[in-house]
Amino acid sequence: MSSLDETVTPPHDSSPSVGSTSLNRRRMLTVALGGAATVALPAPAWATDDQRPGAHRPPRLTPQDRKVIAQLSTRRALDHLTVLSEDIGPRIGGTESERRAAHYIASQLDHFGYDTTLQPFPVADKFLAQLSSPAGLPDDLNWQAGASAQAALDTTVTASVIDVGAGAAADFTADVSGKIVLVNYVAAQREQLAARAVAAGAVGLIFLPTDGIEPRRASAFSPSMPTPLAIPVVGVAQAQKHRLRALLATGPLTLTIATTAHRGLTSHNVLAERRGRSGAGGPVVMVSAHYDTVIGAPGANDDGSGTVLCLELARVLKAIPINATVRFGLWGSEEQGLIGSRYYVRELPQSERDRIVAVYQNDMVATSWDPATRYWLLSFTGQSNRATDEVAAAAQRLGYQPRISPVTQRGASDHQSFQEVGIASANFSWRGEESPALLEPPYHSPEDTIAKNISLERLQVSMELIGCATYATAGH
Repeated sequence: MSSLDETVTPPHDSSPSVGSTSLNRRRMLTVALGGAATVALPAPAWATDDQRPGAHRPPRLTPQDRKVIAQLSTRRALDHLTVLSEDIGPRIGGTESERRAAHYIASQLDHFGYDTTLQPFPVADKFLAQLSSPAGLPDDLNWQAGASAQAALDTTVTASVIDVGAGAAADFTADVSGKIVLVNYVAAQREQLAARAVAAGAVGLIFLPTDGIEPRRASAFSPSMPTPLAIPVVGVAQAQKHRLRALLATGPLTLTIATTAHRGLTSHNVLAERRGRSGAGGPVVMVSAHYDTVIGAPGANDDGSGTVLCLELARVLKAIPINATVRFGLWGSEEQGLIGSRYYVRELPQSERDRIVAVYQNDMVATSWDPATRYWLLSFTGQSNRATDEVAAAAQRLGYQPRISPVTQRGASDHQSFQEVGIASANFSWRGEESPALLEPPYHSPEDTIAKNISLERLQVSMELIGCATYATAGH
């Protein structure tokens, strides 16, 4: 999408800066940004009544739409995204990084004046690794990887690296002794490959995944080994694989592998509510996103973008009179199987489920990938409901009707948790034109960064669509 690049500066009002210490009742995260975000991105340059990029006509907005749109700021959203994807980075369910993100999100919602709570729930153990080098590794990639639970944990090794390619028996020569081995990962051969590495005297093993089918790329993973091993064994992402091999091709490479077992974990949903004029028993409109990530992914688009959309809409809607209660749900541990949203729904009494009019789930709403030109309305049942209807109506008012998909059947995000029990919900996302399965190459990878995978123009359109739909649903 075309517009001028501009350096993002921090907001100038009474809201806390994105790096500020929270001034509320809960112990919250303090993140120091050290000044303004400096990522230069193509930023929205349109006025309220201008035709948006990709729209087929200028908007025809209601007075209520204008109240929302006039206050939205992608600069503020980008500040939040910088904290989540760059300062915190990968936010793995139940680990300290996810907890830091939860406290940060809660601190912002508290400041906006919402009744904010953290809802805890147990999640499975996680096994992670961090790669580094005494000489430094390129900082445009995240270097978190997955660690095997059956190999050496809570340990650190530093050694020179050797690449044995496919890992045939003849490749494990005497040169392997005392080194960290790179080897192609084949699930059916993993035990044999690991045994060869250990027998040859390797001090660490890095499994390199098979490249994904374009445009998809393989993610980092925690290899499951049939038998215990005394050396650390990790699984990297496709982008990390190619970078490691490129570095090794230029000369000797020394790596440090640090593995960590995270046990007895608790993840959190962040819930924030502003009661409307209809009172305690009145209707509820929800806006939601998940804030966790997969291993090794900074999660700028998946789903930092949906998270910051929620934060910015929470700021805007805090002062606009509304009839229904507006509730924001930021879900933990979505990437492990919608755990957080399913826990939330399971704990809701039927009387509370019945109050929810619509749930607007935002998952991957700002990719800069050129082919992601369609804004998808994804329903787990494949049927339209209040959420899809209101967003389609907002798209019509904004002049975006040709860019909006028909209601399409698809789960695999937190809207499914609500639709499974009959609550109107849908997932909203920018994806490829042909299919909602056509996702950007940085999806679930170390390349899901602000610089490589965020369009502020698409984020602005997403905020306008969901903001206008939410306000229309909540009443005024």
